[in-house]
Amino acid sequence: MSSLATDPDLIRIGNCSGFYGDRISAMRDMLEGGELDVLTGDYLAELTMLILGRDRMKDAGLGYAKTFVRQFEDCLGLALDRGVQIVVNAGGLNPAGLAVRLREVSDKLGLPATIAHVEGDDLTGRAAELGLGSPLTANAYLGAWGIVACLDAGADVVVTGRVTDASVVVGPAAAHFGWGRSDYDQLAGAVVAGHIIECGTQATGGNYSFFQEIADLTRPGFPIAEIRRDGSSIITKHDNTGGAVTVDTVEAQLMYEIQSARYAGPDATARIDSIQLSQDGPDRVLVTGVRGEAPPPQLKVSLNTLGGFRNEMEFILTGLDIEAKAELAQKQLESWLTVRPAELDWTLARLDRPDADTEERASALLRCVVRDPDPNKVGRSFSSVAVELALASYPGCSFTALPGNGSPYGIFTPGYVDAAEVPHVAVHADGTRVAIEAAAETRALADVPEPELPEPLPTGTTKNVPLGTIALARSGDKGGNANIGVWVRTDAQWRWLVHTLTTDEVQRLLPETASLRVTRHVLPNLRAVNFVVEGLLGKGVAYQARFDPQAKGLAEWLRSRNIDIPEELLA
Repeated sequence: MSSLATDPDLIRIGNCSGFYGDRISAMRDMLEGGELDVLTGDYLAELTMLILGRDRMKDAGLGYAKTFVRQFEDCLGLALDRGVQIVVNAGGLNPAGLAVRLREVSDKLGLPATIAHVEGDDLTGRAAELGLGSPLTANAYLGAWGIVACLDAGADVVVTGRVTDASVVVGPAAAHFGWGRSDYDQLAGAVVAGHIIECGTQATGGNYSFFQEIADLTRPGFPIAEIRRDGSSIITKHDNTGGAVTVDTVEAQLMYEIQSARYAGPDATARIDSIQLSQDGPDRVLVTGVRGEAPPPQLKVSLNTLGGFRNEMEFILTGLDIEAKAELAQKQLESWLTVRPAELDWTLARLDRPDADTEERASALLRCVVRDPDPNKVGRSFSSVAVELALASYPGCSFTALPGNGSPYGIFTPGYVDAAEVPHVAVHADGTRVAIEAAAETRALADVPEPELPEPLPTGTTKNVPLGTIALARSGDKGGNANIGVWVRTDAQWRWLVHTLTTDEVQRLLPETASLRVTRHVLPNLRAVNFVVEGLLGKGVAYQARFDPQAKGLAEWLRSRNIDIPEELLA
């Protein structure tokens, strides 16, 4: 193989993008900041696929992450000089088109880079025959072996379409160490390392509950996984960069967007409940003990459809009688509409407080969201009618924005197809196409039985304080579901948490979840419990079912809720 890594037992893989729109300078920062063997970037998310799908509707030559082209043009020479291979999923819906564009840039710069790509994930044209309906985009989550084939053939740069977020890390590691497809523990170790660094600075202090503990969070550095031959890894960052790498910042990312104790992927299923984390020096966290299993027989498919059109108007309600003012505005608007949209949702956010010292702190927000397949029913016929209330409604009636037309919204749904039904093709720089076979051995996913719990903490004096006084948490979205991972730092705190924070208690603390199905998964090695809240996000992030459509702040809401905590745990 042609890996540029010089240590046969170690490969240093960095990340320079956690989403489409992340820090544009990160690629150069990572290449100049210290030693790397491979630089990866994750540009795709459920919402991104919809955005790229709309780009492709306008121009069939698009459908990839255009910001990556800018980074590539700026940094290709530096990467080649440093001997750093680049592996990214920026190809989105058009990895072949991106590869062509990158070769044009390479030729213009006079830099002879070998550029390969991976394709086959796009199932849009076959969606109906596969039982996936008629979506705008349908992309299967491919694994790492197409990337391995490209790197083994000497590629300097590999671009992919929809692969799993961890695959851009698993591929280089598997290629470097020569792992086989049944080396499940090693592959799962790389999957976990890839999951930790895939979201960039979320592993180095970004979006971290105890953020005030970090000395310098002004500009956190991007993470690096030093992966070893046995699949264990060290998570770190370049010297003299902001943020921090601690057991808790790493665990915060581990908790992000997971479901059960099994983290399924097309190459291996990683057992989250097997992971051991330990500090291995300043800004160095050791990840060991990861057990792997054969992947499931089906691949997940990201399905995006255009759900219709959406619009909203937001009323400002100030001072006294907030509830009555909201009731009047709702009654008036609904009675004045000559055409009623298919969906009309009202939300009153009581941000006001009594005897407020500023007008803003005396005000609440009443939001009306409408959706309909017909754009005319949610356009000016809705928003202009709302504004017509301005002089005819409650005292102080005003709005946060001017009336406007509706805009299209998308719906995300997951689909599943047999892995053998999905072509997986490595396309080398010379055009040679290599078919990647589906996994020969598979294992159907099943929930892990709840482990034996520690003895409860003896009853003692408690204090009613926010859960976040001792607990950290991280939340995220998976389609219409949300997850909330909660963990603590000591064994005594764990004995209290695992017996106290049940699904019933979460639903009591978070009333918005009370009517939904909530499941709990216990992770003793991490002193963590993970909750999956089904249906909280409606039909996915683009649907915007709630004001926090990706559930980013859900964990912090839970941490802010008061609960009786033993005083001995608060010392």
